[in-house]
Amino acid sequence: MTVAGRLAEIADLGRDAERGGYSRHLFDASDAPLRAWFGTSAAALGLQVDEDLDANLWAWWMPQPGAVRQNAIATGSHLDSVPGGGAFDGPLGVAGAFEAVAQLQGGGFAPARPIVVCAFAEEEGSRFGLPCLGTRLLTGAADAASALARVDAAGVTLAQAWRESGRDPAQVGPDPERLGRFAAFVELHVEQGRDLEDRGVPVSTASAIIPHGRWRLEITGEGNHAGTTTMDRRADPVVAFGGAVQAVREVAVSRMPASRGTIGKAQIIPGGTNVIASRVVAWMDLRASTDDDVREQHARTIERIRAAVQAEGCTLEVHEESFSARVDFDDALTARITAALEPEFGPVPAIPTGAGHDAGILSAVLPTAMIFVRNPTGVSHAPGEDARDEDCEAGARALAATLRMLAGPA
Repeated sequence: MTVAGRLAEIADLGRDAERGGYSRHLFDASDAPLRAWFGTSAAALGLQVDEDLDANLWAWWMPQPGAVRQNAIATGSHLDSVPGGGAFDGPLGVAGAFEAVAQLQGGGFAPARPIVVCAFAEEEGSRFGLPCLGTRLLTGAADAASALARVDAAGVTLAQAWRESGRDPAQVGPDPERLGRFAAFVELHVEQGRDLEDRGVPVSTASAIIPHGRWRLEITGEGNHAGTTTMDRRADPVVAFGGAVQAVREVAVSRMPASRGTIGKAQIIPGGTNVIASRVVAWMDLRASTDDDVREQHARTIERIRAAVQAEGCTLEVHEESFSARVDFDDALTARITAALEPEFGPVPAIPTGAGHDAGILSAVLPTAMIFVRNPTGVSHAPGEDARDEDCEAGARALAATLRMLAGPA
């Protein structure tokens, strides 16, 4: 099979007729079929599948029957998406991992240590607002009780959704024993930018993930009648929200080139066409080169937002939903991967990324690295996300070469 062929097997799962692209979220209608596909793909390669207590999937290729599950090399990504996301962000890393294993098996490679394909739960955080949920729970980077109390847009708590899926929320939390089985993790992923396209190379490694945070803004005004309330008597949170959107952009643009700011989700309450809203809830995403840069960007942005809110006679509450510190990937592991790829691909660049990944969370507990596949459009988190078939296959070959190097005889 090919990577494209494997992705075609799930091409109809989670399609979003309204937004375009895919909307695949934890425990929604697409989740169980995607997990079933993972199991079928693993079984076809003779891999042994298990699910941990944090809803992450693991498929083990053991060196021989009865071998101990220790000193393993893990690879994979996630199967969920943002609302209206593309076909490659996440699934490419899982399909590419299965294809890399198939190539190694087809070439007669015998691993000296286990190779494990992973699919992590809720990497995007689109349903419950916490990115890399599965790996944060697994590593203890997120408090289980706090995570389980989170609610989705319909008011369903994560604990309730967990229980309704047939899983036990009381078992959620860190699993150091499982993490102790792994020697390294390598994540294959589509590049979420045009760096490789502009360089004219099909694959790269990752040098770092720049830090980012997510904050929930609640702007409260006074709900009223749109036809009877004169303009000078309004405390309209939507007007204040417009100032907030502009503030996010202005601060990001005025700072260093790596600073990025976005408000991509908002709720206007109550949402009537002839009603002055009483409240706006919005989610703000800020990113920059260093942790301190993001914190400073946040402080300056909130200062401007607060001024816009007060000028409209409204009030503001700010809640931090997550903060992901800068990650610098393991230099020694990345150097070994680069050496393994150069015979086929020539010089392999190491590039930073502004996108978060499970590899970033796992980097706190074991050596991690990433391999990027070229994206011709640079578009991601949207239906236009793309990767050429030949580049996807190049990514699988690059991962196979990496796994051969890491899991081969010492």
